[in-house]
Amino acid sequence: MPEHKTGGGLLERLASHPAARKWALFAGFAGIALIFLSGMFSFGEEAEQEPAIPQTGTAQTYAETLEEELSALLSRMAGVGDAEILVTLDQGSEQVYATEERGSNRAQEGEQDEEWETTFYSVRGSDGSEQALPVTEKQPVVRGVVVVCTGGGDPAVCESVTTAVTTALDISSARVCVLEANQ
Repeated sequence: MPEHKTGGGLLERLASHPAARKWALFAGFAGIALIFLSGMFSFGEEAEQEPAIPQTGTAQTYAETLEEELSALLSRMAGVGDAEILVTLDQGSEQVYATEERGSNRAQEGEQDEEWETTFYSVRGSDGSEQALPVTEKQPVVRGVVVVCTGGGDPAVCESVTTAVTTALDISSARVCVLEANQ
């Protein structure tokens, strides 16, 4: 019977030598260290910092954006002409943060006592400061919209403008006022 001689692969031969295993382990750790260090230094390139949390505008900015978008939309509708818009808001925008609530009920001598504790989750910024973790931002509620346009005297135009505004902002028609502009 012929004898099979197994030469083994390169990895098998390296694994059988203790010195080769030490060098492979050292090279692996050195590679990990280089990857870690490359993230810490920019090596002459200008590092761009992106904000971790997107910046949001104020309620006033939100209202102005709505006014501009509605004005652009309505001005393109037949019979409306130039349109000026005023949007009033019920309140400012509100941040909703990630929280965890823990509660306990205790019954003592026929009375129940409830205690609730709210803990805010926080994130550590690149400068080391901690900030509450925002989950979402609730936009302000639209209280009303006034539209002053050239075609505001025509009942058909008023109806189409009211329909467009109520659909775009998801508000009732009682919150929309369409007026004719001075000539």
